[in-house]
Amino acid sequence: MQQGVEVEQVAGVMLRGPKGVDTREVLTPEAARFLAELERTFGPARNALLQHRKAAQEAQDASDVPLLDFKPETRHIRESDWKIAPVPETLLRRAVEITGPADPKMIINALNSGADVFMADFEDSLSPTWEAVIEGQRALMGAVRRTLTFSSPDGSKQYRLGDSLATLFVRPRGWHLAEEHLWVDGAPMSASLFDFGLFAFHNLREQVQRGQPPAFYLPKMEGHLEARLWNAVFEHVQDRLDIPRGTIKATCLIETLPAAFEMDEILYELREHSAGLNCGRWDYIFSFIKTHAALPDAILPDRSRVTMDRGFLSAYSQLLIRTCHRRGAFAMGGMSAFIPVKDDAERNEAAFAEVHADKAREAKNGHDGTWVAHPALVPVAREAFSAHMKGDNQLHVLREDVQVGREQLLKVPEGPCTVDGLRLNLRVGLRYLDAWLRGRGAVPLYNLMEDAATAEISRAQVWQQLHHGVKLEGLGTLTVTELERLLDEEIEGLREAFPKAYRDQTFEAARRIFLSLVSSSRFEPFLTLPAYRELSQAN
Repeated sequence: MQQGVEVEQVAGVMLRGPKGVDTREVLTPEAARFLAELERTFGPARNALLQHRKAAQEAQDASDVPLLDFKPETRHIRESDWKIAPVPETLLRRAVEITGPADPKMIINALNSGADVFMADFEDSLSPTWEAVIEGQRALMGAVRRTLTFSSPDGSKQYRLGDSLATLFVRPRGWHLAEEHLWVDGAPMSASLFDFGLFAFHNLREQVQRGQPPAFYLPKMEGHLEARLWNAVFEHVQDRLDIPRGTIKATCLIETLPAAFEMDEILYELREHSAGLNCGRWDYIFSFIKTHAALPDAILPDRSRVTMDRGFLSAYSQLLIRTCHRRGAFAMGGMSAFIPVKDDAERNEAAFAEVHADKAREAKNGHDGTWVAHPALVPVAREAFSAHMKGDNQLHVLREDVQVGREQLLKVPEGPCTVDGLRLNLRVGLRYLDAWLRGRGAVPLYNLMEDAATAEISRAQVWQQLHHGVKLEGLGTLTVTELERLLDEEIEGLREAFPKAYRDQTFEAARRIFLSLVSSSRFEPFLTLPAYRELSQAN
């Protein structure tokens, strides 16, 4: 990484990205000045909220019982009658949403996929190399203006936007992440403010002029105060760009356990800008483990047994529907990680059946839409929703029958922890980290589309099992020595299975990071923090 180059005409802003990345039309002096203004205005509040997160987790770690509960000081918000502001007509139907990294080919294919919404992701499915972040922003500028094209490396395929496109949403990175390649006043700026601010600076006015709704997904919030900060950012940016307040619409992912106890409050803070809530199921499983990492009674079974129809996942998804619809907000379903299986018709049919069943369950429960990870699954999800959702949405399905309280939100599903589940977690963790360090954030593994959230589950479960001395079926009590042996076995197996893809340098880095994370006495809040340090040093 460069030691730092001052951005021309912008005092206090330092570019520390690698050489060879052309930032000129994206990170202009005017854009850099806009970003610096956001960081100086909102960075201190963001840092204070991160300290609040840390203190809350330290208190939980020091306790032998779960501490989370609905906040008494916000009871009046939960019990009073209010609704979010109306959403524009273009957002009334979101039955099928497709997500993926903000790269040109993905953006074009997803916008052309027939889905109602495409979420361009700067977060869990993007490895945030400086080049990927800048090129993602450049590609979105072209997508908004309908000028984006892409050619395959050999020139044999050309990709262009069609006439009928999905509505674009953008997901910036979470509050906990920094953008190490751009420093403001001697420190890296918030990645959330960087991703959102750069897109807003270049595109919000253009979207308004074209009749496109400026729409965002907000990840990894842990409570309503973090939503309040986003609302303040939206107000500031709209005022600064001379756009009416309330123009921006945001859907919040409920993908942390603390946020599940503040769904009403999060909607309330963003009520002028809200477009609903989403069940971010994979991160939510990870957050459940992380929040209760110190509690031996919160051990989850093998990942394959932690499903949306059981325990805390079933409870929170149904509470989300009831909460959203009471407030006139959309309740979006989560991601099915299954993807098409090439050259195996039987397994492909089984994968499609799994997706259809998952989406039918969501539609029957009252969700207004759902996520898929691959264009081929758009018609599968649409068929499942069309069979049970007769209009544009299900805001009329109030689910007043749902009675979910603290006990249900903390209920651990039953099931075994097995050596096969451990080995799968090791393979997924190693292969995902290896791919992430090589610049790929969405990785097809074992017929599933894995991203940072599913890799987080893998390493978190291994940490739980090792830290609490869990007895695994087929192995016994897991120890560090046994874990290292299994890791080396899995790496050798991956080397033999994927000789062309295997690279000693990145696999060794992946092994080192993974082993450090799972064997540490302290649970690292996010896998992407140490991995990003490694990535930044290499880029």
